[in-house]
Amino acid sequence: MNNKTLNLTWAALIAALYVVLTFAANTAGLASGAVQVRLSEMLTVMPLFTWAAVPGLTVGCLLANLLTGCALWDVVFGTFATLLGALGTYYIGRRKPVLGPVFPIVSNALIVPLVLQYVYGLEGSYWYFMATVGAGEIISCGLLGWLLYKGIKRTGVFAGTGNK
Repeated sequence: MNNKTLNLTWAALIAALYVVLTFAANTAGLASGAVQVRLSEMLTVMPLFTWAAVPGLTVGCLLANLLTGCALWDVVFGTFATLLGALGTYYIGRRKPVLGPVFPIVSNALIVPLVLQYVYGLEGSYWYFMATVGAGEIISCGLLGWLLYKGIKRTGVFAGTGNK
């Protein structure tokens, strides 16, 4: 399989997993409340393995937000936060993998509180929402994402694919 086809396949797989995991978190009631744990955010470690994860995560977030009925500006800014996080993970996290989860945590903790306040009109301070969104992202990206990263490294799924 040529590299372009392989990258497109990985991007599509990551996007599809992102959507499915978002629906699973919504169904389980994890994606609402003070601390939101979007299971799909664990996939934000994937740029540590392949560039294809950057468009995969971005398209996955876009589709998940559209399909779960998010407001237009939530779709736009939530997807932008995911793209920024994925780019940071790819460009900086690949040099120092332990920093990989930091970028999606920070981008979401900075951007999503504004969406919660200005798009959804939720009452509360920016700092409160930053703390609660950040806590959910630490669980999703930091804890679950790091476990996923370690599991993938152990299995060697990306070894020999040209996407190390």
